[in-house]
Amino acid sequence: MDDITEYSLAQLVECGGIYYNIPGNTKQEIMSNIVDNLNISPEKKETLLQAVIEREALLSTGMENGIAIPHPRTPMLEENEKPFVAIAFSEKSIEWETPDNKKVHTIFLTISKTPKQHLGALSKINYICCQENFLTHLLAKADKDRLLAAIKEYEAAWG
Repeated sequence: MDDITEYSLAQLVECGGIYYNIPGNTKQEIMSNIVDNLNISPEKKETLLQAVIEREALLSTGMENGIAIPHPRTPMLEENEKPFVAIAFSEKSIEWETPDNKKVHTIFLTISKTPKQHLGALSKINYICCQENFLTHLLAKADKDRLLAAIKEYEAAWG
């Protein structure tokens, strides 16, 4: 599976995980605490966190409706590593420089192997996050099974 079209968003989230009550008062603290939860080597965690913070310094990844999609500027996975999307719910909403000036409560950390994978994942996340019913699940911090089921429903609907 080298192409994002071979990975559904649900599969990417299953690889990355869903995390609740992530502590932090700043986006850097939140990103650090998300990365700490990931099932990757300590060396990879340090490299990933640095890459995500550097990307965030260039331009905020804050979206509308309390969502942010932090990611490295360039793909950073090795051939044997799988791309993933980790969904994290912060303990409290935080400032993140969003277009609608709302605080962020849900973070989609996106890691890919290629620019095509990266753009595909961002497109899928953007699509579902524009769906009012899905936003309701995010605001409610729905459990993992419900979130994955909702993602699969939307993926089935878009073909």
